[in-house]
Amino acid sequence: MADSDKPISTGKLSDRLRNSLTCDTDDAADNTNKPDFRELDLSSPISPLRAGPAASTSSSSSGSVSSRTGSGPRSGTVPGKSDSNATVNNHSGELSVESSPTFSAGGGSRAFRSGQKRSDSRGGIGGCPTIHSGGGGSSATSPAGNVLPAGNICPSGKIVKTGMMANRSSKTEVLGLGTGNYGHGSIMRGGSATKSTVSGGETHPSTVLSSSSSRRSSLDPEELKRLGNEQYKKGNFVEALNYYDRAIAISPNNAAYRCNRSAALMSLNRLSDALKECYEAIKLDSGYIRVHHRLGSLLISLGQVENARKHLFFPGCQPDPNELRRLQAVEKHLRKCTDLRRVRDWSGVLRESDAAIASGADACPQLFACKSEAFLKLKQLEAADLNLLNAPKFEASCSASCSQTKFFGMLSEAYLLFVHAQIDMALGRFENAISTIEKSGRIDPRNVEVAVLLQNIRLVSGARARGNDLFKSERLTEACSAYGEGLRLDPSNPILHCNRAACWFKLGQFERSLDDCNQALLIHPNYTKALLRRAVTFSKLERWAESVKDYEALRREFPNNNDIAESLFHAQVALKKSRGEDVTSMKFGGEVERITSLDQFKAAVASSGASVVLYKTSSDPQCKKISPFFDTLCARYPAISFLKVDLNESPEIGSSENVRVVPTIKIYKKGNRVKEMVCPSPEVLESSLRHYSD
Repeated sequence: MADSDKPISTGKLSDRLRNSLTCDTDDAADNTNKPDFRELDLSSPISPLRAGPAASTSSSSSGSVSSRTGSGPRSGTVPGKSDSNATVNNHSGELSVESSPTFSAGGGSRAFRSGQKRSDSRGGIGGCPTIHSGGGGSSATSPAGNVLPAGNICPSGKIVKTGMMANRSSKTEVLGLGTGNYGHGSIMRGGSATKSTVSGGETHPSTVLSSSSSRRSSLDPEELKRLGNEQYKKGNFVEALNYYDRAIAISPNNAAYRCNRSAALMSLNRLSDALKECYEAIKLDSGYIRVHHRLGSLLISLGQVENARKHLFFPGCQPDPNELRRLQAVEKHLRKCTDLRRVRDWSGVLRESDAAIASGADACPQLFACKSEAFLKLKQLEAADLNLLNAPKFEASCSASCSQTKFFGMLSEAYLLFVHAQIDMALGRFENAISTIEKSGRIDPRNVEVAVLLQNIRLVSGARARGNDLFKSERLTEACSAYGEGLRLDPSNPILHCNRAACWFKLGQFERSLDDCNQALLIHPNYTKALLRRAVTFSKLERWAESVKDYEALRREFPNNNDIAESLFHAQVALKKSRGEDVTSMKFGGEVERITSLDQFKAAVASSGASVVLYKTSSDPQCKKISPFFDTLCARYPAISFLKVDLNESPEIGSSENVRVVPTIKIYKKGNRVKEMVCPSPEVLESSLRHYSD
């Protein structure tokens, strides 16, 4: 069987579908899209601190923070967003800080001025204050020096020490409350962020913001969704999908995240996965309008117009006009395609299936299968096979509604297998054809077309097997009858025609053999076994010109096959002899002849056959390049004589033939020059040889 041509590329999703793949960025009507403020999780064993009213402590010090009550960003808020609520959602394991940099212990409030010292008489460790969760509110009036502001919490729940302890790299997270070195609610990671308390060094704000932003983007699904949307708009669909996946991992029940994920999957042409995400989003929020529209658009591309209509006309909303036009156009062409297939107008089926694909159903495997079926019935087997090979791949079983969709009265997946089985039969893949049609029958056991084809394939396969057994037993007449029985059930099967041609050939009925070969090649033009059998049959009928033509086609297909080369040579010799030409000097598989004298040259080119002469010099680089290729042509064109002339050794030949440039190649017939090529490419040279090889 001939090698398949290069696959024909199929179209991607239509532009109109691409335009519909916008990500959700702001759904006012959908509460699931609102930010969840899950930025901080310090795993602290201490309950969230709530500040009481600020103490009215006056200070002229620039480091005083008592007047900042209620100012500055709070821990757990997203920069740039309003913080109007006094209390944010507090989830398990999360830390929520409400307002001021002061804190209350038993209802009192305290404020410390920068540079003041504080006594550790109440159980503080290393001069650092303990945090009280209750009891009487005693005030601290003695100054305390070089301490972190109250409220700094380590992930382990311990209090951060100043001085040496503040420099340890193990302090990965510190919550600052707004001294000269820290912003309110800042999270600082690593040793470098905690060193500035004693030395007076200053933490750069960008370090704090970058750390906070990184923490927030890794935990806040809304932030991940926003980043995904940005990547989607830039066309970075893989990166966008990664962000949506992370958002879903944090908040798996958010329909908007799944809707956006479906858009990224559609852009990556992962349609089965995109469809699953749409159905999952609808399961989470059945009234989510945007996902219904997106699903409807996807279903149009898949050719499932009835399902698409249900989602585009979801109660309470109007479909997009462009999507409605797509739906109507695809529906119209599908209806025409169904009618034409019913009356076996395969040219019309091919036309309407192409129109349906162009109208927007460009991801519908069933429409590509329909085209392949039409090609097969129009006896364009290679086109049918290639088209089906390049059809979009889609798992109909990804949802119940998809698996129950029908095309031409057949369940969608069963129809794909139905067409596959027919093409397998035509290409001689009988075992594959049987298993494929049986699977189709299991999917749609009540369909009449599937049942008829199943029975037909079994009968044809049985007839072919009997014919092969009879042929091996040399019971050739009975073998012809067995193959004929299969052809009555499947008249367009090229394998059966070729097999029967072999039987007729052995029986000496060459005309019948030729007829079957012609029928096989009409259905499958590149069926090399039938082409070889026809070339041999032409030779038996002494139709040499047709035989040479077939052998030349086979030679191009199998350039290194010596048997075909020799058969071609004998056919060429017979053709020349039938024309009255002298063939005594022709021999098969000759080598390139080296010419050293003018007399030798004139005798060589005077023969009746074609002679090809390469004029060269040993030092020229282009001559060195083409000379090895020239040597290979002897075996490929055995009826032609190949000669070489080195102009450094035989300048008189070059002068006689007026050769001024090397490499030059000239073709002679009966001593006359018929073609001249200066520095030809291998392709040009071989094209000329094919013309003069008869």
